Amino acid sequence: MKKPLKEQKTVLLILLSNIFIIFLGVGLIIPVMPSFMNIMHLSGQTMGYLVAAFAFAQLLMSPLAGRWIDCYGRKKMIIIGLFIFSVSELIFGIGTHVSVLYLSRVLGGISSAFIMPAVTAFVADITSVEERPKAMGYISAAISIGFIIGPGIGGFIAELGVRAPFYFAAGFALITCISSLFILTEPLTKQQLLETTQLKKDTNFVSDLKRSFHPLYIIAFIIVFVLAFGLSAYETVFSLYSDHKFGFTPRDIATIITISAIFGVVVQVFMFGKMVDKLGEKKLIQICLIAGVVLAVASTMISSYLAILLITCFIFLAFDLLRPALTTYLSKTAEKEQGFIAGMNSTYTSLGNIVGPALGGILFDVNINYPYLFAAVILFIGLVITMMWKEKQSASSLAK
Repeated sequence: MKKPLKEQKTVLLILLSNIFIIFLGVGLIIPVMPSFMNIMHLSGQTMGYLVAAFAFAQLLMSPLAGRWIDCYGRKKMIIIGLFIFSVSELIFGIGTHVSVLYLSRVLGGISSAFIMPAVTAFVADITSVEERPKAMGYISAAISIGFIIGPGIGGFIAELGVRAPFYFAAGFALITCISSLFILTEPLTKQQLLETTQLKKDTNFVSDLKRSFHPLYIIAFIIVFVLAFGLSAYETVFSLYSDHKFGFTPRDIATIITISAIFGVVVQVFMFGKMVDKLGEKKLIQICLIAGVVLAVASTMISSYLAILLITCFIFLAFDLLRPALTTYLSKTAEKEQGFIAGMNSTYTSLGNIVGPALGGILFDVNINYPYLFAAVILFIGLVITMMWKEKQSASSLAK
């Protein structure tokens, strides 16, 4: 019998801290991008590649990490990932050449491949099916605080120095690593780990990737990709867009992102579970995609600080609700293979995070409005796919 979430507050807090620190690291670079561009004389394209390097390393490692999570346990992967992440942030802080920054982002991506699916699988293991949407909402809130408040925190800490945010992240990651070592208890028994290891003896990355194309998973994974692509393309150029078009300072950018994040987190924590109960995962996903398309286009038509703040609040909210809806759906289909599902989820997220920032940077150099418009097109394609998904679901229901 699994304990209610309210009886596992300490474990849940540690797990949420782990996922938060990873996405904090992803977002920290955003507000200092203009400063790094000026100091190192880098182009928007190079900065896009720098963000994408993190996701590329995560992509390569995620399938293998998913297998290790199922075979060797969630706790080990979390601890190893946090230690690597701490080292990566320290390297970024002391780096003075762009090649060192790339090395740091690669190590960060590897650590994320361990931590993100391990935490998701851990939470799925300790929660009942009834409480899982709420738990996934908490995870998404932690991701939002890290990925969206990350730039905000980075902007404020950058007042102490452009490299200060990375030293902060390195120290925080080391603290959560030590806390996880002493507080977390592996949710799977040795027997369960052994059974999973035997089950996966005849599988490999190629077979796992083929399995992700199963009708039960593939549409959801495509939407995972679309979400990651749209959000990363939008956020990667947000600070550059605000700096070049409106002359916003890092503090202005940090304020907008921080307020948006707080708004999104409050809605996720207190309303996500109720929204899933009322609308269901699929309908909620479609509503969020529609909002994303409209708001991404609207972002190119506004100029006042208040308008930018409002648009940013609601587009981030749409992304924040879309993520846990997808994760909840996938975790319900995973059964005993939470590591596989979480690993593939991470893989498709990484694909989006690679292509999004890279194309966003290239398009920014051509026209500063193009990244937002392109993100809108990608989100619209995702919406069309969900409509097709709905038709197939209905057709299968009629066949019964």
